[in-house]
Amino acid sequence: MSVLHPYQALTPSVVLDALSGLGLAVDGRLSALSSYENRVYQVHLDDDSSVVAKFYRPGRWSQAQIREEHAFTAELVADDIPVVGPLVFNGMSLHEARTTHEGVAGQFWFSVSPCRGGRAPELDDPDVLMWIGRLMARMHLVGERHGFEHRPALNLHTFGKVPRDLLVSQGWIAAEVQQPWLDLCTQALDLVRQKMPAQVKLLRLHGDCHPGNILWTPEGMPQPGPHFVDLDDARMGPAVQDLWMLLHGDELERRQKLAIILEGYESMRPFDLQELQWVEPLRTLRIIHYSAWLASRQDDPAFPMHFPWFGTADYWRGQCDTLREQIELMA
Repeated sequence: MSVLHPYQALTPSVVLDALSGLGLAVDGRLSALSSYENRVYQVHLDDDSSVVAKFYRPGRWSQAQIREEHAFTAELVADDIPVVGPLVFNGMSLHEARTTHEGVAGQFWFSVSPCRGGRAPELDDPDVLMWIGRLMARMHLVGERHGFEHRPALNLHTFGKVPRDLLVSQGWIAAEVQQPWLDLCTQALDLVRQKMPAQVKLLRLHGDCHPGNILWTPEGMPQPGPHFVDLDDARMGPAVQDLWMLLHGDELERRQKLAIILEGYESMRPFDLQELQWVEPLRTLRIIHYSAWLASRQDDPAFPMHFPWFGTADYWRGQCDTLREQIELMA
């Protein structure tokens, strides 16, 4: 007998009833937005406006960890940093929805945010890079005021050793590639350990600041410029983690873009240039963590459908090639 994934109980009526229970006048229209980790919907209201409802993946974050994300976002908003955070209803930003599907009771934590549009930032424009650098520095000034108590840190253990051990122990690596991948992974993690000090300055980060999580509102619209979305991966980590994922192109292009971002950043907050040595180690950890993330989500029907290549021998051969490249870059 197949086991239902919790998200299979998250029907449109559950979503609409949950928002209606907060006093929102939903008109019955909703559309799923792009999100693999959580389930996110644009929900239309009777006044022709809309909100975004995020239903957190069951079992991923505790209530305390989600509330820390919300508190961090509220701090940023209070400092006029353009982030899209959850709305508050009856004094709370986190809410509970209960479901019953095929006789099985379920429960979801969810939040509701304003619906903010925008386009991807023009990361070839120096003015845009400078603006993002200033905003990121301001975010980090808030992030370093105090640490998270419940959310994890990004480090060699959480993003390297734990994912590696999960992939090996649960047999996700194709048999013919397992030993080469494990040897390369161990070598790569040894280099990460050598390149990144065990004790580094950590602060609260966005954590997943790739270009898709920055939306740009054009001039002439309300609140023009960039705004950050999706702090779901907020965690403790080094400041450079929020910068390197914005860099694309060849090595020369990345260096040029980083110099501009840092010029904007350092106009607001000092940046420790030693952290630039950690970009490739952090990229290596993200690569290993990504494979483990895909493996741990295979019970969700959306993942085999959207990532059918995961777990094949060709996938793992590609991962071996990627790790070899990272080893060369770090060495």
